[in-house]
Amino acid sequence: MVLDLKYDTARQYYICIPATEPGPLPDVFINVYRKRKRIECQTLDLVKLNQKITDAHSEVINMSDQTIQDLLRDVCSEVSGLFRVSEAIAMLDMLAAFAQLATNHEYIRPELTDTLAIKAGRHPIREQIHNSKFIPNDAYATPQTRFQIITGCNMSGKSTYIRSLALITVMAQIGCFVPAQYASFPISHQLFARVATSDDLDANVSTFAAEMREMAFILRNIQPRSMVIIDELGRGTSTTDGLAIAVALAEALISSNALVWFVTHFHDLAQILAERSGVINLHLAAEIAPDASKMTMQYRIAEGPVPDRRYGLVLAKLADLPPAVLSKARSVSEAMDQVAKRRNSPSRAVAIAQKRKLLLSLREQLFLARDGTMDNASLRALLIKLQDDFVLRMAAINREMELYLDDESETETPTEPVSNLSVHTPETQVLGSSENKSENNEGVGNTLVSEPIVIESDSDYESEHVTDNDSVVLV
Repeated sequence: MVLDLKYDTARQYYICIPATEPGPLPDVFINVYRKRKRIECQTLDLVKLNQKITDAHSEVINMSDQTIQDLLRDVCSEVSGLFRVSEAIAMLDMLAAFAQLATNHEYIRPELTDTLAIKAGRHPIREQIHNSKFIPNDAYATPQTRFQIITGCNMSGKSTYIRSLALITVMAQIGCFVPAQYASFPISHQLFARVATSDDLDANVSTFAAEMREMAFILRNIQPRSMVIIDELGRGTSTTDGLAIAVALAEALISSNALVWFVTHFHDLAQILAERSGVINLHLAAEIAPDASKMTMQYRIAEGPVPDRRYGLVLAKLADLPPAVLSKARSVSEAMDQVAKRRNSPSRAVAIAQKRKLLLSLREQLFLARDGTMDNASLRALLIKLQDDFVLRMAAINREMELYLDDESETETPTEPVSNLSVHTPETQVLGSSENKSENNEGVGNTLVSEPIVIESDSDYESEHVTDNDSVVLV
């Protein structure tokens, strides 16, 4: 008789006999199942062996579980030491990664000060992708330049610029060297970013609704020591409503005294807020050919609003739109610009706001020079430069005020001609000695004014951080 031993999970081991075997099966076989080509059965001894195998398997599982539980109890009693070891290994791994970055990619050690100043800062990720052609940029932010409106052509690098600032700030505050030639940062308690441009279909939220929800969260939690980057705002609704909401949100962000970088294509936003204290306009430079046949992105940050407001038309022309469509778009754009110029013509009130902003900016620069570590020669050169810039800009403002004297509602006490102003701080008294007096007069070429002009800030931020004796006197 031919016997074959088989196994399955239900019956465990059983005997298989070909159905062609002649004669009846012996009585020793039990649990007989007859199939077409074979007979499956067991014996009493085989059933007992199967039961022993099952009991042994259960015992092994119980013993393994007991061993694991004992191991867990032993580990838990030493978990504090293991946690310290794992934390030390993680810290060592992080420091090794920081050291590799600083060594291989020319990172520098940042300073922690009250001013955000970055020279030739780079995006830590983008420079690895575009190592041969990545263009670094500078950044500077103080309480008088805390809200920076950034405009520029499409694809000119605005988003990369503000994101690099946020990433470098995070790297500096976690103890990592940063990709720049020089960098100093104030301590930021919070970092807010509104940079996404997608909607949320699952929550039935449109792009504009998502923007408003994120901005509401930022405004509820922002603090003076916060850092905020905003990449476009108000694009998902009408132009009028989008601009109005952008202006209102910008006003709230300015009042928070946080450091804000606001990227926008609303040129009117830059014009409306240009004279606010703490606001500056920047743009990413681009060169457009006279015939608008070519646009070259320079990817460099520059002062002032974007000079060419019709870069969208240039990009549309490069996309090969029909000439008739482009001509109609240009004529409509020019007509709207004329209407905007007539509506936003400068006034005496605007000139007064410009003068106030200029004085506050000079005041802050003088305080920074006073608290700095420059030698007398460097300090003197800086003060001469500040004086020259101040005189030129104040003279330009005065010329604008003379052109718009029709605004009788705004009044201002007459001041002495700014061309006769000379800047002095307590640190520069040594420069007023007899040995430097002739040289100073020769370099500046100005006559001293008998009556001093005292600059004092009336903003909420300066009233909290500046004492009554911290006034700057222009003699």
